[in-house]
Amino acid sequence: MAKAAKKYKATTDSDHNLPVAPNRLEQDFTAEAPNQKWVCDITYLWTGEGWLYLAVVLDLFSRMVVGWAMDKRMKAGLVCDALQMALWRRKMPKDVLVHSDRGSQYCSRMYQALLAKHDLICSMSGKGNCYDNAVAESFFHTLKVEAVHGESFATREAMRRAIFEYIEVDYNRSRRHSANGHISPLAYEHKMIA
Repeated sequence: MAKAAKKYKATTDSDHNLPVAPNRLEQDFTAEAPNQKWVCDITYLWTGEGWLYLAVVLDLFSRMVVGWAMDKRMKAGLVCDALQMALWRRKMPKDVLVHSDRGSQYCSRMYQALLAKHDLICSMSGKGNCYDNAVAESFFHTLKVEAVHGESFATREAMRRAIFEYIEVDYNRSRRHSANGHISPLAYEHKMIA
């Protein structure tokens, strides 16, 4: 029996006239402490009700997902909600380098105003270069393999529950990470900051 083609949905709309920030991260995915460098991205998840979009913010120090948001629309509010969660969780740090692709959501006035309001430093990938945001891309690959692939989600709510469980219970608290000496992001932060 022939296998159906995998559904594909573009998440980066870089065909816009909004200002684009320079690539200040320059593929240096290391950080000496929390809240020095965050990477952000959006992915798409298929459900029986249609697409659900997931935006995340990862701290490069521990690879912890510090902010995330989901919505059925891929608007600027989605990435702003994820960034707001990261700011709240990390107690409003200043001068964090926040890296993303150059999609319209990240170039939007709303998102850029949020960065400016909290004294965050904007960085964006080169045009069409997925390697510039490799850590976020790698996280999405891991999430899809470990939590989504082979599963069927009838509703967006079912997908939301699965993603919440994966990020907050499995990934941040339990999943061993090679960049952390094979301990979880949370354990790594406790170990390195204690």
